[in-house]
Amino acid sequence: MKLTKILGYLGLFASILVGLGEYFLHYSSSILEHSKDYEFFKFVSLNNLTTGHFLAVIGVPFYYAGYIHIYRMLKSGNETLAKLVLAIGFIAFTVGGIWIGSRASIGNIVHLKDTMNASTYQNLLTHYTDHMEILVKALRVIIASLSVVFAIAILKGGTYYKKWMAIFSPIVILILLVIIGKLIPSLGKHMLPILMNVTHFILFTLSLIQLKNYTKNHQNA
Repeated sequence: MKLTKILGYLGLFASILVGLGEYFLHYSSSILEHSKDYEFFKFVSLNNLTTGHFLAVIGVPFYYAGYIHIYRMLKSGNETLAKLVLAIGFIAFTVGGIWIGSRASIGNIVHLKDTMNASTYQNLLTHYTDHMEILVKALRVIIASLSVVFAIAILKGGTYYKKWMAIFSPIVILILLVIIGKLIPSLGKHMLPILMNVTHFILFTLSLIQLKNYTKNHQNA
């Protein structure tokens, strides 16, 4: 139980550290109005791009610990499904880590826009979109797949989770946060740039609460 708890806190730490890094990388007061062609990056200072890059890259490996926590929370129910969640989680944050590691570079290219001809600049943006931004689309599919397996594993029973936890799969949390962010732009401009990290902060927090309750109930049994 103690190791499972520590791993959960490491996952929580990842969501905070990577989220802070991504906030440095992406946030400006103009982010929602300048989303086309990565133009929002011109409002992010080069110092923030560097700070955000290293915070995010340092934080990503801790997400693996978080998914080992989730695996340990699930494995008493169905170990095969738990291993599948773990494997997909590792794939998700490998893909996500590659993407986040590219953001400072594309930000720097946007800052250099006026130093190169329009054709070269557009070619660089197209290359980035085709090779890196596509990873975001892949990540959404991976997280959706993970969420389905996560929910099934919980609903089968025998895990450390109450069955209502199946509702709070990553993709459901993500969609709810997108809706909230769109409905409340003043909140959305801060939350949407770090959406996956806010999603996992909520996921790991709920998981740790469930672990605490499970431990308490079994101590009193």
